Amino acid sequence: MIEALIAIVALLLGLAAGFVLGRRSAGGAELAAAKARIESLRERLELEAAAAGERERRLRDEHERYVAQVRGDQDRLLQQFKALSADALAANQEAFLQVANERLARAQASGQEELAKREEAVRQLVEPMRTALEQVQRQTTEADRSRAAGQAAMSEQVRQMVEAAARLDRKTSDFINTLRRSDVRGNWGEVQLRRVVELAGMVQHVDFEEQENVTDGEGRNLRPDMTVRLAGGRTIVVDSKVALSALLEAFETDDESVRAERLLAHARHVKRHVDDLAGKRYWEQFDSAPEFVVMFVPSEAFYQSAIEQDPALQEYAFAKRVVIATPTTLVAMLRTVAHAWKEDALAKNAQQVLSTGKELYDRLSTMGSHLARVGKAIESAGKAYNDTVASLESRVLVSARRFGQMQQIEAELEDSRQVETDVRTLAAPELTAPEQTQS
Repeated sequence: MIEALIAIVALLLGLAAGFVLGRRSAGGAELAAAKARIESLRERLELEAAAAGERERRLRDEHERYVAQVRGDQDRLLQQFKALSADALAANQEAFLQVANERLARAQASGQEELAKREEAVRQLVEPMRTALEQVQRQTTEADRSRAAGQAAMSEQVRQMVEAAARLDRKTSDFINTLRRSDVRGNWGEVQLRRVVELAGMVQHVDFEEQENVTDGEGRNLRPDMTVRLAGGRTIVVDSKVALSALLEAFETDDESVRAERLLAHARHVKRHVDDLAGKRYWEQFDSAPEFVVMFVPSEAFYQSAIEQDPALQEYAFAKRVVIATPTTLVAMLRTVAHAWKEDALAKNAQQVLSTGKELYDRLSTMGSHLARVGKAIESAGKAYNDTVASLESRVLVSARRFGQMQQIEAELEDSRQVETDVRTLAAPELTAPEQTQS
């Protein structure tokens, strides 16, 4: 610090000397005064430097004493801290052990309580599972018993089905063998035809007739299986034909060539039935019949097998004026006929309604004419009544009152009132008589 102060003073002295030397021309008096001032300042500076050095020495001594005192205090504090730390550590260890024991006891008690709660929760969680497992075990046992019983019942049903299939096979064989007879085939075809017609909603003796006898131009007695009545008095002739023997033989054989030959024979049999039915010319025996006859084939399979072998069979039948019909097509045809019957009945009802309406309209017109005449009569009667009342009041009652006054009769003659003679005229054209309309 003293060295810095000396350096500052020396700098100031240098500046002052430079300043003085710079202004040397100012005169000797000023130079002498400046030198004296500089000398005075130098002496003062030396004194202050000596005093500052003394102060610095004293401060250094005081600092050393203070440092020694602080170090002694630190040693004493360290010894005291060590003693206090040992006592506090012992006390803290005892307190810690006590607190730890208390916390351990509380933790053990809480753990026991928590363990009990967890055991109860686990028991509540496991109990439904145990109950469910027991129920599943019971259901499994019952299912095993039911499955065993079901297997036994199924075995019995399978056995019954096998027996039923065997019986059905025998009955089918018997039925097929029975159908090999031509008379049985004919009866079966007629029964199927009747069922189909009844399925279409028709009633025997109302919508159709069976086995109706007719005689052709050569005197032969013909009897078609069925005649269906159409609307407008028309008739459709239906004859059932069953070509089955060749088809059965085709189904029974395992030889493909034999099967193909039998199927062709089946198609030829169906075509032969078409020729036979066309030769009877039923449309000539029934005046109301259209120029075709329906050949009913009782099974779709019979017709399909024939048409597969002879695709032109239907066109051939059309050319012969024969329509081949299976149960499906016949039902559609007959339902169309039934619809035509309904349309015819509706047309007849509509005609009756029209006739009744026309008659009602005419009668309303006649009634209107009568009402008009009644109105005129009422109007004429009112006018005659009013004329009579006027004559009575102007001629008869005047004399009668005068007579009553002369005879002093107390009873008075009541005045007669005239009536309204305007009658409301009929305005509705339905009630206006033809002659009134013309006038």
